Amino acid sequence: MAHWQIIHKLGWIIGGLSAAYIVTPVLASSISSIGEAGIEARKLHNPPYNLIGRKIAIGQVEIGRPGVFGFDKAVSWNPPTPLERAFYRDGPAKSNTNVDAHAAMVAGVMVSRDKSLPGVAPAARLYSTAVGSPAKGGQPEECLSAQYVTLQNGGDVRAINFSFGEPLERDTRPDALLDGNALLTQCIDWLSTIHNTLFVIAGNQGDGGIPIPTDNYNGVNTAYSTKRQGVFTKVDFPNLSAAPVGIGRRLIEREINVGDRRSISIIAPGSKIAAYNLDGKKTEVSGTSFAAPHITATVALLQEFGDRQLHSKQKNWTIDSRRHEVMKAVLLNSAEKIQDNGDGLHLGMSRTILSKDNRTWLDSDAFKDPKIPLDYQMGTGQLNAFRAYQQFSPGQWRSTAAVQPIGWDYAKVEASSFKDYVLDKPVKEKSFVSLTLAWNRLVELQDKNNNNAFDVGESFRDRGLNHLDLYLMPVDENDTSKSVCSSISEVDSVQHIFCPVPKAGRYKIRVQYRKQVNESSQSYALAWWTVPR
Repeated sequence: MAHWQIIHKLGWIIGGLSAAYIVTPVLASSISSIGEAGIEARKLHNPPYNLIGRKIAIGQVEIGRPGVFGFDKAVSWNPPTPLERAFYRDGPAKSNTNVDAHAAMVAGVMVSRDKSLPGVAPAARLYSTAVGSPAKGGQPEECLSAQYVTLQNGGDVRAINFSFGEPLERDTRPDALLDGNALLTQCIDWLSTIHNTLFVIAGNQGDGGIPIPTDNYNGVNTAYSTKRQGVFTKVDFPNLSAAPVGIGRRLIEREINVGDRRSISIIAPGSKIAAYNLDGKKTEVSGTSFAAPHITATVALLQEFGDRQLHSKQKNWTIDSRRHEVMKAVLLNSAEKIQDNGDGLHLGMSRTILSKDNRTWLDSDAFKDPKIPLDYQMGTGQLNAFRAYQQFSPGQWRSTAAVQPIGWDYAKVEASSFKDYVLDKPVKEKSFVSLTLAWNRLVELQDKNNNNAFDVGESFRDRGLNHLDLYLMPVDENDTSKSVCSSISEVDSVQHIFCPVPKAGRYKIRVQYRKQVNESSQSYALAWWTVPR
């Protein structure tokens, strides 16, 4: 590490709850992570798309909060990051308290209106709360804070950014593990279902780490990428997102999920991200803390488009477009994996994404084993906001009629049954098909006072995860053992397929309810991207 780099942590935080991040001087050659070298959000800002997150509410939960000009003395300049509201836990923010540079820079990635450093969604409404010093609280207070943000904007907050977490050492359970049952993790899964909000969680990094709530089921966890030859294409080394083997096995095993369930859903740019500090000076920061807001704010761009379609009463658009499961499936299914050669066989992807050890997605066990839907390091690949728009914009297509080559649906399937989506056009030989299925773990609040809200002192009940499978099959085939490709994980809340079609022809996508664990009816979101012949 160069001598001018420092590891910055919030000085008043006990236990390393905020993600460590690297701060470096801004270089003249700094490349925007939201432009062509990154997630291509700038393309959506411009005509004919004109998407900047107007009227869409997103949230931020951290130890601290961004400063507000004229309210906090620590903010001596007027930052281009206007907040819709700032809070302390579940109430109004107090002036000159809990103001933090980390939170301010994360907010800037989302909603900065600065011309030289614009955010991903500069017109989105950002609600930010500080949970405060861990010396005065823990997971119950963090859950309370997250719940309060979901209630803002009339209860319509589409995505919430978590660029912090809890170390296992602070979990009150004996011999705590990343098994999905920490109170904050259960809280995230409960809130996502009750309030229909997509939680975007910064993945774990660094010795000791902040793994809770990265063991959630219903949100999106991110690792971060760095630039190679000026383009964000590679998982950066500090990410703790590797298989638990080798010399660091004992550490890694405490930083990733118990069992076979994968921790990382997707990656986003997070290395040397340009931002303003509290003094108004430009700096560069690195870490999963700054990958997560790229994803959160991309949801705002997509949701602005979806609401535009709804307001103009476009065909194949319903309020299902606002479902957090749909956003999750769309983001994951459109992620970049392998650069297209210009023939469209790799779905027009603009770059090849590499793991820390220079593997591609095609080298991963996720590509080779149908029981593994996500790569350890990159999930389904790297976020691309413009590709997510391409995935989302064709609209919702039901299984009751033939579906378009690219589309999505939100539906229900009954236990021991299935739904088939028949593609209306033959699929091109040797072209890749991308399919993603997402559904929720069921978590219930143990509501002692029956007020339908979490209160400190209450807990949750894990009702488990129903088992759904995903298949690509010839249109006239009903035997799943003869499917062309499948994703049949028994532990994940996501199934993902990225596979080549062996020969041209008509195909269908099958969503099968394989095993009932809780309710007999299971809601799900499905996204697909195919190449018609």
